[in-house]
Amino acid sequence: MEGDGSVREAPLRVLVDELVTHVLVGLPADRRTVVGLCGPPGAGKSRATALLVYALRCAGVSTGQVPMDGYHLSNRQLDTFGARDRKGAPDTFDVAGFRDMLSRVRQCRDETIYAPDFSRPLDEPIAAVHAVPADARVIVTEGNYLMFETGGWEHIRPLLDLVIYIDAPRRTLTRRLVRRHRHHGRDEDGAREWVRTVDLPNAEAVQRTRSRADLVWRPVP
Repeated sequence: MEGDGSVREAPLRVLVDELVTHVLVGLPADRRTVVGLCGPPGAGKSRATALLVYALRCAGVSTGQVPMDGYHLSNRQLDTFGARDRKGAPDTFDVAGFRDMLSRVRQCRDETIYAPDFSRPLDEPIAAVHAVPADARVIVTEGNYLMFETGGWEHIRPLLDLVIYIDAPRRTLTRRLVRRHRHHGRDEDGAREWVRTVDLPNAEAVQRTRSRADLVWRPVP
């Protein structure tokens, strides 16, 4: 299903608890459920994912993670076609690899599957960070472009049973992203320039996909 555009505002932990109840009620016994957390950079997807995985495990549900950011192209590959200065744009990911991994975790339930993640300190993807156990019933993925309809991304949304869009005001995104880039080594001017020229244009493109989500969250303090 696709959402009606209404926004659910509540503390993030409350939203996660409500989602766990929603997932448990509809959890099929004969196949895996894949939940996607989508939103612009800086919206809080990683924190929401960590809370959701923890809450599901506390509820006794075996869970795995397959983050989209594990499919960033390496800096070496980005350098080959001059795209390192816009790293994080839709065409700087191995979208086919991400699609194939989601298909694999949906279908294969007789082995442990290992999925990559992205290291911000290294600024590179790292293989086999996450282990999806054979008995996993819910797979959680998160990323900016889960609901894009071009560039190969159009194959991702059909692989997701439920997508939650995490909304945040532009000023909140800007503040968080500048702080993130400063933390990982950019100076103040460099951080603000990257946010202005790379992150916020990507955020605007992601926000245009919001209507394709099943649920829209706006976490509040």
